[in-house]
Amino acid sequence: MYGASLYYSNKKEFTAGANAAKAAGAKAYLLHQFEFYGLQTPERRSICKAFYKTYPVTSHTELSSIIKEAFNEPQRELHYFAIELLAFHHKLWTNKTITLIEWMLTHKSWWDSVDSTNSNVIGKYFIKFPALLETTTQKWNNASNIWLQRMSILFQLPYKEKTNTELLEKYIVNRMDSNEFFVNKAIGWALRAYSYTNKKWVIRFVKDHPQLSNLSKREALKHQ
Repeated sequence: MYGASLYYSNKKEFTAGANAAKAAGAKAYLLHQFEFYGLQTPERRSICKAFYKTYPVTSHTELSSIIKEAFNEPQRELHYFAIELLAFHHKLWTNKTITLIEWMLTHKSWWDSVDSTNSNVIGKYFIKFPALLETTTQKWNNASNIWLQRMSILFQLPYKEKTNTELLEKYIVNRMDSNEFFVNKAIGWALRAYSYTNKKWVIRFVKDHPQLSNLSKREALKHQ
């Protein structure tokens, strides 16, 4: 039922607000990998807020169904909607939601969707379900999928002084020989973010690991 509501409500509203010129620009920005309606973020979120009020989701099954239906559409705005819908309904999260999160990270994947899933969902999810943190992120770090690798390194971005440096170091060391731009960029980003909490730790880590890529080092020490 709610899957249909998504199409008769959100998709209709998204289509009505479509802007071909903005869609073309957004499509080029993401290297022509996705279609776009051309909606600006405030417009998209306004439509989504109306959806939340009109169609309250009351079960994890409904939530998962809507998210997967949205992700199967070609337009990127519907993928963003799905990510934000999952974040909005955090009270419906269970220990099984991690399976849905992994599905989202590995479908229609690019830096914009995986990083949005991280900032909106992943860090908060592991705070709510800490027993799943280490086993899940270890699996991601060892995975062949670069987006899961990236998330294993970035999920602690909001943790600041609560960052588990043992895990951060372990995951970075395991992936610092990567040739993948998005993995090396993530390593530098994670280190730079943590430097605002513990600058000495980051400087020492970079010094002690000369094998880090130049990109990772440059990003890590950007504001030192």
